[in-house]
Amino acid sequence: MTTRVLPADIASTVRRALNEDLGTGDLTAKLVPQGATSAAAVLCRDSAILCGVAWFSEVFRQLDEGVSISWRCEDGDAVKPGQTVCTLSGSTRSLLSGERTALNFLQLLSGTATTTREYVTAIAHTATRLLDTRKTLPGLRSAQKYAVLCGGGTNHRMGLYDAMLIKENHIRASGSITGALKQAKTTHRYMEIEVENEQELEEALTAGADAVLLDNFTLDQVRRAVQLNDGRARLEVSGGVDFADLAALAATGVDFISVGALTKNVRAIDFSMLLSDPDAGPA
Repeated sequence: MTTRVLPADIASTVRRALNEDLGTGDLTAKLVPQGATSAAAVLCRDSAILCGVAWFSEVFRQLDEGVSISWRCEDGDAVKPGQTVCTLSGSTRSLLSGERTALNFLQLLSGTATTTREYVTAIAHTATRLLDTRKTLPGLRSAQKYAVLCGGGTNHRMGLYDAMLIKENHIRASGSITGALKQAKTTHRYMEIEVENEQELEEALTAGADAVLLDNFTLDQVRRAVQLNDGRARLEVSGGVDFADLAALAATGVDFISVGALTKNVRAIDFSMLLSDPDAGPA
C-alpha cells in the first residue's frame, strides 16, 4: 500500500498508552494548582521527518478537550534541529500529564518515518520500491506502517489475514515448495513464496509463484536470480539487508526490497515540550 490513510485504531491505541502511564492518576501534576494554565512549545532536536501528529493530538483530546494545539508542520514534513513543530495552551496539569505519552508517539513514529526516508532516498534513482515487514512493535503496527508511508516507503501486508506469503516453515509443513503452491492455488490468485537458493527459486517459478522472496541472498545471488527469473515473477529481496548495499541491490532490477529495521530498530527522534507563561490563577 502506498496511499497514506490514518489508521482507524488511533483512539484505542492512545487510550491504552494513557492508561499505561497515568494509572490511577498523575501524582506529580497535583503539585500544580488545579486552575493553573500554561502555554507550551514542542521543539525537534534532530533533523527528521515528522510523523505522529494525530496520535499526539489525540492524547490531549482524551485528557482534556480544553487543550488547544496549533501545528506548524504536518506528517511527512522535513524538520530541522531547533524547529518548533507545534504550540499548546491549556490546563497546566493536563499539559504535564499528557507530555510523555504524546512525545512518545511523536518520537517513535518520526523515527520510523525518518529512517524510511533515508532508505527510500538511497534507491530513489531506481524503480525498486522499499517495503516494510511485520517486524513491528506489538500493538503499534498500524501506526508504524503509517509512518513508513510518511517516509515515502510502501506497506507490505498488514498481517496474516490480508495477503499470502509462504515462508520456510509453511513449506516444511506442506512438504515442498511445489506442494505449498499447489495448495495455495485452491484458495488464492496471488501467491508469494520465500526461497533460500537458486534451486528453490526455479522450483517456485515452475510451480507458478506470482512473487518470490529471496531470503538472505548475497548481491551476486540476487543478480543471478534476476537473470533466472527473466520477468516471470516479481522479486523481493529480504533478510539481512544492509543500508550500504541498498543501491547495489536495487540496481539488479528487483521489484522490492523489504527491510525489518524500518520498524524494529527504531532510533527515536528527540522532541522536547517546554512550558512557558504559567498562570497560577483560575483558568
